[in-house]
Amino acid sequence: MDVVEALEARRGTTCVVGAGGKKTAMATLAAALERAVVTATVRIPIFDDWVERVAVTDDPITAVAETADWPLGVVPEREREDRYLGHDRATVDALAGLDVPVLVKADGARMRRFKAPNDREPQLPSSADTVVPIGSAHVVGEPLTEERVHRVERVAELTGLEPGDEIRPADVATVLASDRGGRKDVPESATVIPLLNMVDDEALAATARRVADEIHERADVPRVVLAELRADRPIVDIV
Repeated sequence: MDVVEALEARRGTTCVVGAGGKKTAMATLAAALERAVVTATVRIPIFDDWVERVAVTDDPITAVAETADWPLGVVPEREREDRYLGHDRATVDALAGLDVPVLVKADGARMRRFKAPNDREPQLPSSADTVVPIGSAHVVGEPLTEERVHRVERVAELTGLEPGDEIRPADVATVLASDRGGRKDVPESATVIPLLNMVDDEALAATARRVADEIHERADVPRVVLAELRADRPIVDIV
């Protein structure tokens, strides 16, 4: 099973949330698909280097319908030198009517490797077919601090940890599987496929499998994907 099949991204709208590889997951999927639209419902770092073209437009439907440049990025505005704004969810919903896979960044993490959402997150379109909550395998065994984790207080609330406590496999699983964490506000018809990224050695693979087993105990998901998304063959295992 390749990464497109594993994340069910060959058609429809695929939204990525969480931390530890959202942009890389989108870039990997965009490169693997024959055609793809890349967009966001939140701010997104500049991504011109991994799409064929970025259309800055209030009319992304027309931009997609008329393009021959794939993958195509669509955003409404460049907010500043290092990032674009995202489209509103209704606009992204409209893109779902086109016969092309849509990849959506639906929350932010400030470059951390793990997170839990706040009250305003995620910004998932109702058209989402697949939601991919992402976390880095590297956080297991690390302390719960702002250096590695976005919204420490939210992770602490979900897991019962105190700031500074060691993050265990069960804690990562709890956040990714929770309907106040990785499954927050997921449309009823959407499929949730958690992804553990940065699984770059055998020890981390063993750790990630423990996290995956714990996720399956907490949530009804079809699979948990273990990956090193920067590798030529990104899939490490599917649990």
